[in-house]
Amino acid sequence: MTTTALPTRHLGALEKQPATAVIGYGLGDFGMNLAFSMGTSFLLYYFTDVAGLTAAAIGTMFLVVRLWDAFTDLFAGRMVDKTMTRWGKFRPFILWFAVPVLFLSFLNFNVPTEGVKWLGLFDVSLDTSGRLLYAYLAYAVLGLLYSLINIPYGSLASAMTQSVNQRAKLVAARAFGAAVGGVMLTYIVAPQISAIQKTAPKLAEGADAAAQAAYQAAAIAYRQNVQNVFTTTTLLFVLLGSIAFFLTFWWCRESVVRSTPRVTIKETVATLKHNKPLAYLCAASLFYLIGLFAVGGSTAYYAKYVLGDISQTANMTLVNSGIALLITPIIPWIIRKMGKKNVFQWCGLFTIVGGVSLFFVPAGALALALVFLAVKGVGASLINTVMFGLEADTVEYGEWKSGQRSEGATYAIFSFTRKVTQSIGGALGAWMLAIGGYLSATATNPNPVQPESAIFAIKFTIGLLPAICAAIAMVIFWKYPLTDKLFNSIRDENEARKLALAAESAQSY
Repeated sequence: MTTTALPTRHLGALEKQPATAVIGYGLGDFGMNLAFSMGTSFLLYYFTDVAGLTAAAIGTMFLVVRLWDAFTDLFAGRMVDKTMTRWGKFRPFILWFAVPVLFLSFLNFNVPTEGVKWLGLFDVSLDTSGRLLYAYLAYAVLGLLYSLINIPYGSLASAMTQSVNQRAKLVAARAFGAAVGGVMLTYIVAPQISAIQKTAPKLAEGADAAAQAAYQAAAIAYRQNVQNVFTTTTLLFVLLGSIAFFLTFWWCRESVVRSTPRVTIKETVATLKHNKPLAYLCAASLFYLIGLFAVGGSTAYYAKYVLGDISQTANMTLVNSGIALLITPIIPWIIRKMGKKNVFQWCGLFTIVGGVSLFFVPAGALALALVFLAVKGVGASLINTVMFGLEADTVEYGEWKSGQRSEGATYAIFSFTRKVTQSIGGALGAWMLAIGGYLSATATNPNPVQPESAIFAIKFTIGLLPAICAAIAMVIFWKYPLTDKLFNSIRDENEARKLALAAESAQSY
């Protein structure tokens, strides 16, 4: 373990963050969600209904590639802990990988498929095996690049401030930026897809050869129109996301002293062993987020087949994720009154009540569905926001327990857990479609009628599954030991230790 001289600017770690820093940090998750939420909300739908891949095959791909993503997080954490530049430890990664990660999102929504132009320009098509291989490779590279920008971004909060209240503002800004990004993209994509679906061609029974030929031409044109929506939208997001990431890099600053920037692989693994709060946080998050990530891919299907119009995906996102836009301004106040542990512990009840109720909503009952989505969204917004604040607190605990500070390794372990949940949750969402007998689009039938078993699977995935997972998470988190009061004491001890080391170092010269 190596050490470095303590910078004199560490006193700024407890100072109030300027408004530009808070806004800049929120813009980071706005940019992140232009790639991430686009994938969670529409990638499964794109693969089944545009690229023509089966839900079962995509479920397996999500499991394999997102497990790969979990290990790329550990790699990214090691890279971050080894890096130090004149711009800091974390900010350079945000600058370097902003455009690549957004461009890979664009490539993921451009699978070479029969009847559509690849990248909007070229006549390239692959058979089913080739399309699946392309999906694996493009998604795997996206995961690697996403890790190289998401790990330093998530670690940046603990390097900007050690104040509980200031960190609460940063995680609230992060939640706000994520909600804006998620809501915006669904309002751009879903209405366009809905309008195109109303033009889906239908082949009458007993059609003659001429009618069949006309249907084939219309089916190809329909698929191209749907592809165009994803091509132009993801290109737009490359521009918007790059601007957002640059402002994060420019406005955010690192001010927390790091006395041990280099950590060995053995020490990285030991982080979880000696950091009991991190272990409880990861275990509870594992179960809660499995349900959360299973929901993402099912939203478009629920809107189309239960609510009757895929354009309702936008309203669902606005109510479910966009509820954070209303809650975010008061999250710091809620944390001050209840403490982060209690917020995480009890807000799972919103997910349970909303999820169970949502499962029993009858088809077409839009208003009732949105009400229960709102209830469910309150819990998800609060817990998912507080989760990042809790992770930042475990950095301080780890330093107090072991004497070394490793934001990258700690966040990498936390993010590793989140990636495992994305893998399992995303796979479950797709596999439930397959178990329900969901019919993917084909070149000759771009908009097939679904069986009732598929509709049941969609409702289970979006309602009962997250409720069950939230209940398990609440039970696990009951014994989480790090309260805000204990955290303040630990933080003060860490700072006192640093000042003592600095004084000893000064006396030796």
